Amino acid sequence: MVELEQEVERRQRLGPESAARKALIASSYHPARPEVYDSLQDAALAPEFLAAAEYSVSPGADLKGLLQRLETVSGEKRIYRVPVFTAPFCQALLEELEHFEQSDMPKGRPNTMNNYGVLLHELGLDEPLMTPLRERFLQPLMALLYPDCGGGRLDSHRAFVVKYALGQDLELGCHYDNAELTLNVALGKVFTGGALYFGGLFQAPTALTEPLEVEHVVGQGVLHRGGQLHGARPLGTGERWNLVVWLRASAVRNRLCPMCRCEPDLVDDEGFSDGFTREEPTTVDVCVLT
Repeated sequence: MVELEQEVERRQRLGPESAARKALIASSYHPARPEVYDSLQDAALAPEFLAAAEYSVSPGADLKGLLQRLETVSGEKRIYRVPVFTAPFCQALLEELEHFEQSDMPKGRPNTMNNYGVLLHELGLDEPLMTPLRERFLQPLMALLYPDCGGGRLDSHRAFVVKYALGQDLELGCHYDNAELTLNVALGKVFTGGALYFGGLFQAPTALTEPLEVEHVVGQGVLHRGGQLHGARPLGTGERWNLVVWLRASAVRNRLCPMCRCEPDLVDDEGFSDGFTREEPTTVDVCVLT
């Protein structure tokens, strides 16, 4: 009981602490690549990603047509891959992230399993980069790929970058995400090892039988269900940076928490927090590209 109370108190502190860090960064941090804070432009996105998103909102678009524009990593596990960002944008974003990492600004942990990385909302990249990426591009894709997982009703996200390097985090144990759906994009740099591996859905009794390994390709994103068990093999050499976006649909999680599989008991918090809402969301199934 004491440990549970301590964990509740820790989680209640997360929002105010994060807001304080974000405010300090906004007032005191000087970016190395200020252009990455501009509103998301099509020029930053891979042509294949733009084409898939454009198709997804076209009249008569269906799953079969979309799958012709993506790589199916596993049809059984419903894991897909598509180029997301251009190489120049990946490089610019990496340079900005490294500059921030080397600064004396306060930094929050990306999640409870990773010790090294950046929370993008604290750095000020949610509004110009991640929200338009979700609303304009990912939601149309996910609506066709995962309609049963809230893919067409994504109304919040948690985006962070994780870093793996010798002497720091090397691997990631098997887990499932606090998300309905997940996008994982390899940003760089030069590395060996660190492949993703996937089992089944975490509720399944044989979830880790014969895991599927997926190598990282810089600029490309892997799409999967948040409840899909997965992890990362140990890094061999170099540094690996990945952008992870937990995509959330309150229409789904308001009824059943994806972590404990129980109806949630909500408390107020800052921003998107864990993606729950007190009121029924009003989002539509598919948004329109602009």
